[in-house]
Amino acid sequence: MADTFDLIVIGAGPGGYVAAIKAAQLGMKVACVEKRGTLGGTCLNVGCIPSKALLHSSEIYEEINHAGKYGIKVGKVEIDLPTLLKQKDDAVKGLTDGIGFLFKKNKVEWLKGTGVITGANEVSVDGKPYATKNILIATGSDVMPLKGVEIDEQRIVSSTGALALPEVPKKLVVIGGGYIGLEMGTVWRRLGAQVEVIEFLDRIVPGMDMEIGKEFKKILEKQGVTFRLGTKVTGAKNTGKGVTLTVEPAAGGAAEEVRADYVLVSIGRRPYTDGLGLEQVGVQRNERGFIPVNHHFQTNIPSIYAIGDVIPGPMLAHKAEEEGVAAVEIMAGQAGHINYDAIPGVVYTWPEVATVGKTEEQVKEMGVEYKVGKFPFLANSRARAVGQAEGMVKIIADAKTDRVLGVHIIGPDAGTMIAEAVLAMEYGASSEDIARTCHAHPTMNEALKEAALATFAKAIHV
Repeated sequence: MADTFDLIVIGAGPGGYVAAIKAAQLGMKVACVEKRGTLGGTCLNVGCIPSKALLHSSEIYEEINHAGKYGIKVGKVEIDLPTLLKQKDDAVKGLTDGIGFLFKKNKVEWLKGTGVITGANEVSVDGKPYATKNILIATGSDVMPLKGVEIDEQRIVSSTGALALPEVPKKLVVIGGGYIGLEMGTVWRRLGAQVEVIEFLDRIVPGMDMEIGKEFKKILEKQGVTFRLGTKVTGAKNTGKGVTLTVEPAAGGAAEEVRADYVLVSIGRRPYTDGLGLEQVGVQRNERGFIPVNHHFQTNIPSIYAIGDVIPGPMLAHKAEEEGVAAVEIMAGQAGHINYDAIPGVVYTWPEVATVGKTEEQVKEMGVEYKVGKFPFLANSRARAVGQAEGMVKIIADAKTDRVLGVHIIGPDAGTMIAEAVLAMEYGASSEDIARTCHAHPTMNEALKEAALATFAKAIHV
């Protein structure tokens, strides 16, 4: 067999392409299999990146429409939807091309096609076999289907279709109150759509700290998003000019119809592990399709590794990246490691919501004696000065040791602010450590300092 590698990575998403580049930097001969015509996976092509481009454009539009409160008068503001969508596409193309450049720079070979594992040390790409010392599965995840609701990417769309609607809907229904649905819902709400979120549970963002989640819902309602909680969708029909949904209470009750121009199905994602040849080579999967791995990211077959959305844990691009780096470091004989208590999560609405570590509910369940400190952005000088004073910072710390167990932020630039909390937790900081660290004034980050003060002593400015 002519083509032999030290590592073949299947999937060129955030986990896969980063792992491939890192492995090459560590001296391995590496190939990366990707069937999509561009590199970067779901995140870069139809996920994290294009959605952030649309979020930013819609935020600019809304800010201009409310410029009067800052003393700035503007005329009629209009949306040029084709240009708005092109800006998104241009951002994606620039970044996907950039990964191709990095592959060439680091001598990573891109094997274009569909990869199937045909042995413990062999991968077939569109029928052509390649030998390899190790295999890394990084195929990511796919949209979770909803029974009775067929996604056609015309009127009933997934997150992919929601990135390219041909018009601003008069009404958009979002099925699912998670991160992705809320982000895309707020994009189209800012651009002029009436947005209704239908959620099976009695709360949105169920994994989030409950207090922060309630505050989040209040802010979104204030912005004009409506919620129908404790409700299940049992059917959807594309009428050609819109969608008719059939819904009923989750606990049981009479059904009713809800009409919308478009419907976004966003009830979660599932691991993309079908069609990889796992059964044939004996790689185990659990009942939900995830691949169990050990602390070295090895499957039950030692030469086959897995990372990212295909293994248990939060489905986050940055988690996959860190796992990819750690996995190939371990293959190279180094000590790759990830602190799963310090993996941040961010909802990129406005205001943003960012979280790291344990929620208050999780800490209670652990039976740990804890203390909580909070600080509102309403009392933060910078937030007040720029008219972005909604939300708060919440810190949870061990009552005996003062070690920070969790930090939860809802407010302006929360996704950037959370990095300080992640670093603090990575180094085992106490709330007093954060409080005694000098923060520049006036900055949003002072709210984190004040929340830390409130945790171990008393806040100054509230």
